[in-house]
Amino acid sequence: STGTPAYFLHAAEANHGDLGLIGKDDVIVAVSNSGESDELRQIVPLIKRQGAKIVVIAGNANSSLAREAHVFLDAGVEKEACPYNLAPTASSTAALAMGDALAVALLHTRGFSADQFARAHPGGTLGRKLVTLVSDVMRTGAGVPKVQIDATLADALLEITRTGMGMTAIVDRKERLLGVFTDGDLRRSLQRKADPSGTRIKTVMTTNPRTIRPDALAVTALEAMESRKTIQLPVVDTAG
Repeated sequence: STGTPAYFLHAAEANHGDLGLIGKDDVIVAVSNSGESDELRQIVPLIKRQGAKIVVIAGNANSSLAREAHVFLDAGVEKEACPYNLAPTASSTAALAMGDALAVALLHTRGFSADQFARAHPGGTLGRKLVTLVSDVMRTGAGVPKVQIDATLADALLEITRTGMGMTAIVDRKERLLGVFTDGDLRRSLQRKADPSGTRIKTVMTTNPRTIRPDALAVTALEAMESRKTIQLPVVDTAG
């Protein structure tokens, strides 16, 4: 899900045919606490002969596997959590953390995006959050509050009341967005004692409002609204 195709190869099974899974362009990440695991030591020369590269995660920098590795990552621990200092408890956690760090480093290096993650991980709550687009949740048609640029303040107030969104878009004859008129604009207009029926909306609207495209992620729209402390965000196409 982080953009690096990978699969698990059991060291013991590799000795019985599964080495055929490995090609010359592969990178093998071998995990061993001692760095002396017999199953791995037996297949390392064969992997190298294939032309593949070997990264070893182990707890002993002087081990056989560490010496044979193209890259060695030290995951050594001073003491296991096991009371007898035998069962690989702390060391297994260190190896897991090292693997996570390696995956994240690859993610950054590859320039892997949240959108790509969503495509690889569409299931569950996380997936739905990441793959929901603005077009999936936006208002359309008559549900969109809008008035023409030559409308009056009174016209805008009626449109705001009709849709209950606390704002209206201001558009030209080709439906291109020119501005917005919000509750905040209304308060400022009233402070100036603007006449609703005689004031043109173009004189009190907010120009160049922040917008978003319909193919953007819904979570991106949410972040934009939260950062500006607003509950509305106009959605426009390439023509505005």
